[in-house]
Amino acid sequence: MNPTRRALVLGAVALLAVPAVGGPAHAMTRRIHVLKDPNCGCCSEWVDLMRTKGFEITVEAADPERLALIKRDGGIPETLTSCHTARVDGYLIEGHVPAVDILRLLAERPDAIGLAVGGMPYGSPGMGPETDREAYDVVLIRRNGTQEVVARYDAE
Repeated sequence: MNPTRRALVLGAVALLAVPAVGGPAHAMTRRIHVLKDPNCGCCSEWVDLMRTKGFEITVEAADPERLALIKRDGGIPETLTSCHTARVDGYLIEGHVPAVDILRLLAERPDAIGLAVGGMPYGSPGMGPETDREAYDVVLIRRNGTQEVVARYDAE
């Protein structure tokens, strides 16, 4: 079946309209609010990296007790905690999660608390060169309490 000229024109108009409709909503999901210890340099490195990936970042200093409470109340298991916690479009991001995994979370919109990279693995974003990293996993924490590894980064 050959499309008519009118169908082609309408299709082109529809494609042009998609960015205009999806653009502002997509921009909203790129706002991340980070809670961190004011003296933590690796958290600041992660923030800087997220900015280079197009995220709009706000940072709030939080003492260790407050940060622990936010993690616990938010549903982050103690085994997956790290040095900073971020909020983006209804999700929590715990630790040094790569930007690509955050973008996938925002695109797929699973019924989840968020993502976590437990601890502070060397070579994860903000924790040293990726070319010399130790292996680590990005874990999806579902609202029902289950966890799933959604990305695995091998040692380099």
